[in-house]
Amino acid sequence: MKELIRKKFMEYLDRAEKLKQHLAQAQEAKGRAAIGANGGEKGVGGAANGKGGDDDDVDPDTKKLRAGLSSAILSETPNISWDDVAGLQTAKDALKEAVILPIRHPHLFTGKRTPWRGILLYGPPGTGKSYLAKAVATEAKSTFFSVSSSDLVSKWMGESERLVKQLFQMAREAKPSIIFIDEVDSLCGTRGEGESEASRRIKTEFLVQMNGVGNDDAGVLVLGATNIPWALDIAIKRRFEKRIYIPLPEAEARERLFKLNVGDTPCKLTPADYRQLGKMTDGYSGSDIAVLVRDALMQPVRKVLGATHFKQITAPAKPKAGEEQNPADGEVTEMRQYWTPCSPGDAGATEKSWEDIDADSLLEPPLVLKDFIRAIDMVKPTVAQSDIAQHLKWTSDSGVE
Repeated sequence: MKELIRKKFMEYLDRAEKLKQHLAQAQEAKGRAAIGANGGEKGVGGAANGKGGDDDDVDPDTKKLRAGLSSAILSETPNISWDDVAGLQTAKDALKEAVILPIRHPHLFTGKRTPWRGILLYGPPGTGKSYLAKAVATEAKSTFFSVSSSDLVSKWMGESERLVKQLFQMAREAKPSIIFIDEVDSLCGTRGEGESEASRRIKTEFLVQMNGVGNDDAGVLVLGATNIPWALDIAIKRRFEKRIYIPLPEAEARERLFKLNVGDTPCKLTPADYRQLGKMTDGYSGSDIAVLVRDALMQPVRKVLGATHFKQITAPAKPKAGEEQNPADGEVTEMRQYWTPCSPGDAGATEKSWEDIDADSLLEPPLVLKDFIRAIDMVKPTVAQSDIAQHLKWTSDSGVE
């Protein structure tokens, strides 16, 4: 019996050794370049700090970790300015104070006057927290790291916390820099009995790095965003020194959101119409209004689909793909005949379907106020009053702004 057990043991040991060699060869071949879900092989090593590709002093494991984080670095600045963000003036002013001013006028922050190192943007979903972060990246003109849980969570034992450490190290090398963590609660939620060991280690590493013990973190800002701030770990919450509430847009901001979302789409809305829409959408978030406008933009198309009669009208020629919407100054606008939906009783009405009309001869009716009112009846706000009350209570208990 002992001999049989010994024989089986040697067989298993031999298999384990072969499996170990096979895994080592597979890892060497693949390089495990993509550590996170969004990892890639660009920007390895010193690429984050703009010092070129001289990373001979960096060990191979660190190179792999940095390769996985390279996709989190925005190589191109988002083309979003403060003017593209409707309302939220308090949040804009706080971010200018915390981010823009220290970068452009560092001499103002000397002695005990230091800029904020951690800022938390919180509020109901769809209020523009991530959009604000992109505006900060545009205005700050600094290295911007935009990360989520998928960038920092790895299936390999111990590598998640090493990714967190490398993220902060890369940010220090590339400062002035901003680390933006969207849905920060998914990484740094409240600790509990059912929490996994990996999650606990990630949180601990975040706390260590945000403390900056033994490191010069001047010029590095951590910007977090969450819809459920009460779910954050208490220690993490304390690291976000500045906490800014991003509320639902007010009537004036909603009016501007309608204008921004309509853009250059042909419409017959007057300034009074936009004001009316702003008043009619109390309780809507910025995301809700974007969905509402998209639905309203489809109303003319629905009129085309449901029309039984069309009439011919003379209108400016539609620009071809890639052409300017508006003619240059002094250029004569070309006019041509189009078919557009109409009532059966209209003069010149012809009974036909949209399928009977050539694509370049069909003109949809312009947007009107009724299209938006119909969309308001169909698209309801997604933020409940109980959610707003919970955010206001948290602001009263733990918020700063």
